[in-house]
Amino acid sequence: MATLKLNNGEIITESSQIKDILAPFLIQLDHYNLEESSFCSSLLAQDVLSYLEKDHISQLHQCEFDFIKLQGDYFCYDLFVLHPGSPNLYTQTKTYSRYHTHEDAEALYILSGEAIFGFVLPDGNQVQLLLQAHDFIHIPPRCEHWFSPAASLNIKAIRYFSGARGWMPEYTNTEVGA
Repeated sequence: MATLKLNNGEIITESSQIKDILAPFLIQLDHYNLEESSFCSSLLAQDVLSYLEKDHISQLHQCEFDFIKLQGDYFCYDLFVLHPGSPNLYTQTKTYSRYHTHEDAEALYILSGEAIFGFVLPDGNQVQLLLQAHDFIHIPPRCEHWFSPAASLNIKAIRYFSGARGWMPEYTNTEVGA
């Protein structure tokens, strides 16, 4: 379940409170409990997945992934895998861990691992949103935020795309933690 850390250090775990705080951004936050086979769970526990294993995970949950795809009017999705040995770990982390916006919406369903999103509230305070397995977030276009895997550097997630540009970051001048 999602956890929100406020600028003053307060931790909020109540879903309705988190949604209220993020409401000015029109961010959608949900939690879907997908049934997972033991085989799927063992795949998600692996750091590295082959194309065949990624495809197998996608096929196991195609109905659920397609349901989310239709809810948000996304045209496609893919499986995003990041772990401490990923050859693109540094690039991915550096690219998205600065405040930025996207021309298109950003939507992510966490299969395993954890991710952190940062936002600047209307009063100027910054918050950090920790997402865990089965959490879904939809960030509308032009919403200023940053993204990072959590300390474990492990995340497997379904990324949903609503436009052809994907998630090209457009950096802002906001400093993280300022």
